Amino acid sequence: MKKSSDILRQTVVLVSAILAIVGSFLGSGAAGGTPVQNASGGALAADATPIAPDGPAFGIWTVIYLGLIAYAIWQFLPAQKTDDRQRALGYPVAASLILNAAWILSIQFDLLWLSVPVIVLLLVVLIRAFQVTLRSRPRNLVETVVADGTVGLYLGWVAIATAANVTAVLVASGFEGFGLGADLWAVLIIAVAGLVGVFLGVYGHGRLAPAASLCWGLAWVAVARLTGNLLSTPAAIAAIVAVAAILIVTITVRARTATSDTSRVFTA
Repeated sequence: MKKSSDILRQTVVLVSAILAIVGSFLGSGAAGGTPVQNASGGALAADATPIAPDGPAFGIWTVIYLGLIAYAIWQFLPAQKTDDRQRALGYPVAASLILNAAWILSIQFDLLWLSVPVIVLLLVVLIRAFQVTLRSRPRNLVETVVADGTVGLYLGWVAIATAANVTAVLVASGFEGFGLGADLWAVLIIAVAGLVGVFLGVYGHGRLAPAASLCWGLAWVAVARLTGNLLSTPAAIAAIVAVAAILIVTITVRARTATSDTSRVFTA
């Protein structure tokens, strides 16, 4: 019974990865459709809201998808069939892949309001997957990269994407910010994203992958606010400060953790 459930888990992860990649390819506009940033009336474009990252930021999806494909193939190997770590990690990863495809579909079908609960649920699932990677250490460098590294990058990027997505929906719905002004709201939301990054750095014992992708997104927010069509010096400064805070805390925690437990140095 256990053997059949392990095979089912491995198969579900692999099939989910294939469906997510195909969905991403079609939903991104690569096959001739509307790119995600132009769908839903351009609500997710770089100049739609003060915390939208510049276009090149989305190039990180290529790295994340490559990592997810690598994980789906690696976890399907016989050596991972009965591994308790993969038993715990497999279904959360599969769920994240399905939710990712659902998010793309919600945007492409102009169901912008639906994208919020989908991406929030995706964030929750990735937090669960991240917790699994923290409970035990990867056995080797390959697992560190394809499992821990991929989950970490995925989580960090979705964290900033969730903030941008929620903001885009509020702006599209006509939310006026209670009179506080767009710059102040941008600073507040970016500050929350920065605090999330700091929390992940501490909670994750200095894991680098979540910090890297979150900082990548925030850095491109700063670029968009300084050079794009929707300029905002306060938002740009807030994003730069958030990047600095996340990096300083993560590296400091990692250094302290490494001093007390050298085996954690090799975690992503």
